[in-house]
Amino acid sequence: MSSPSAPITSRVVLADPAAPTFTRGLWRIAGAQVTCGNAVTLLDSDATIEAMLADIAAAQQRVVLEMYIFRGDALGRRMTDALVAAAQRGVQVQVLADWFGSRGSGTGAQFARLRTAGADVRQFSPPGFRPWLGALPRDHRKVLVCDAHVGMTGGVNLGDEWTSRFGRRRAAWRDTAIRFVGPAALDLQRAFEGMWGRTVGTGPSRAERRRQRRLVRPARNAELGPDAAPALVGIIEGEPGRFRISRALQYQSVAAERSIWIASAYFVPGGAELEALAGAARDGVDVRLLVPSSYDHPWIRRMTRRRYRRLLENGVRIWEWRGEMMHAKSSVTDGHVVCVGSTDFNPLGLAINYELDAIVLDTAVGAAAEAIFLADLASSTEITLRSREARDA
Repeated sequence: MSSPSAPITSRVVLADPAAPTFTRGLWRIAGAQVTCGNAVTLLDSDATIEAMLADIAAAQQRVVLEMYIFRGDALGRRMTDALVAAAQRGVQVQVLADWFGSRGSGTGAQFARLRTAGADVRQFSPPGFRPWLGALPRDHRKVLVCDAHVGMTGGVNLGDEWTSRFGRRRAAWRDTAIRFVGPAALDLQRAFEGMWGRTVGTGPSRAERRRQRRLVRPARNAELGPDAAPALVGIIEGEPGRFRISRALQYQSVAAERSIWIASAYFVPGGAELEALAGAARDGVDVRLLVPSSYDHPWIRRMTRRRYRRLLENGVRIWEWRGEMMHAKSSVTDGHVVCVGSTDFNPLGLAINYELDAIVLDTAVGAAAEAIFLADLASSTEITLRSREARDA
């Protein structure tokens, strides 16, 4: 989904009768806590970067940043400048970057600047004598939280690909992020603290992790009713072997009555996800899928197109984005359930890496997401069973 000329923010609307089902459902399928009373804004790539810089500049107590990619290019230097300025005025700054995603490209020099300014900088899972030699899983999440009250997540990384200054003849990568003002930001911060603990070795013990897998903690806010103040937001943390985002998609497919519209950058789903989408389409739900036409990893195109025929034959409609690269991971269901995050529908995203997605229940945000999606389709090409892309699958 791409952003319209001005960000569209959630507004107070009539109570949503779906709220009790939404809050209970997210807890039961994904262990996700839900909060209410959040102001939510959908952002495209450039708007996300500017909002991040502005929020860091306004922070007074603490900034936490978690990124899969943190490069030492022009955007990486701008972000480093903002974080250094925050640290120098007394703000606690913590930066967590994935080792694989952020290796090379002058990143080390930017991290050294941050440490000199007083920021605490860590890299997740460098190579070592661990399972898979530390190569898997990766921290694929993108999180920023300022003062535990303003937070962002989505698909936008810190690299020049996500800016309009990427190159004279190359456009910014098409991406989506979501910004919260309210209690959902505190849930994002708690998610960051969990990953920080895994990285520095202060996380739960093996016995505690086994206990957590049994979901022994009580549900919090699972009883939110239809009179809860919008927007309702649930934070889903994808963890290795947990398949939480996969179950969330299946939950959306089961609950959908009118539409499921998905933008997915690296769409290589398994049989369960394909069956969920195909089943919804066969049952009369308007299922639409937006994927790239060009990829930074060209081999993925072939794997994605192998899924086209099965989806098309069952009534799913597919579009390919005509721009530089469509990197978004977002969806909107029935015009009032919006999901934005870091998870790609492929084995790495669904089952192996650490991911984070936000699911929002709000009719205003849903209407904005649908408008953005339709604008994207206007810049895309629809694939049919007669298209070469489907015949060659």
